[in-house]
Amino acid sequence: MTLHTIDTGFFKLDGGAMFGLVPRTMWEKLNPPDANNLCTWAMRCLLVEDGNRLILVDTGMGNKQDAKFRSHFHPHGDATLESSLREKGFTAADITDVFLTHLHFDHCGGAVVRTPDDKLVLACPNATYWSNEAHWDWAVTPNAREKASFLKENILPIQESGHLQFVDPTQGVPGALPAFREIIFADGHTEKMMVPVLEYKGRTVAYMADLLPSVAHIPLPYVMSYDMRPLVTLSEKEQVLRHAAEENWVLLLEHDPTVEACTVQLTEKGVRVADTFRLDEL
Repeated sequence: MTLHTIDTGFFKLDGGAMFGLVPRTMWEKLNPPDANNLCTWAMRCLLVEDGNRLILVDTGMGNKQDAKFRSHFHPHGDATLESSLREKGFTAADITDVFLTHLHFDHCGGAVVRTPDDKLVLACPNATYWSNEAHWDWAVTPNAREKASFLKENILPIQESGHLQFVDPTQGVPGALPAFREIIFADGHTEKMMVPVLEYKGRTVAYMADLLPSVAHIPLPYVMSYDMRPLVTLSEKEQVLRHAAEENWVLLLEHDPTVEACTVQLTEKGVRVADTFRLDEL
């Protein structure tokens, strides 16, 4: 097995929303905001090369949204899903599986592209797209608070294509995804977000999605205002981080603007970062 990080660019989100109840005087030292209180975040995906399977975990925002939408989130940077795949020697047509941790636009927007004749088609035409039924139902009939994160043009074409399959939370990892040791289902950020866990070079590696967006979110009270059930997030994060500290897991960070991966340790103040590094340094 070989793991690759796939950069798809950066975007901006309100710092207060990203750090919840934590005062700006504390979080601004971790991710300095611009004049509009916006902080820069990465959209870092994972590519799993496992035998004859090529699994893409999340897809970034994509570029099919209109100028008004983009003005809210300021996507920027030279990297795209396509260019980053090419750097690793692949194209979107080579992907066999697209595993979507959840269906918020910054995680699944790149899964569907708009053609010059304004049709919506799969970015990875030969891939099986993986979600789970509970989260899918949550996304296609969204609550008013989360509705702006679930865009129909990112979601419905996947089902209409016939390429959609569901992971069953009661059965763990489906046989079609043997690269994953387990999938952690988390309900704090959104219903049944999936955190894939792999064994790689003798280490346990977890792609943390929005359970842990960045190293700045390691302290337990640092919970995003975007989370639907913040107290559930706090409990889920505490459990996973304690396991990660005790077993020396490698945590892959989807949104940290500079840090790809980290390990954590138990301290008198709770779980804290132990080391930061690039995935290719493992």
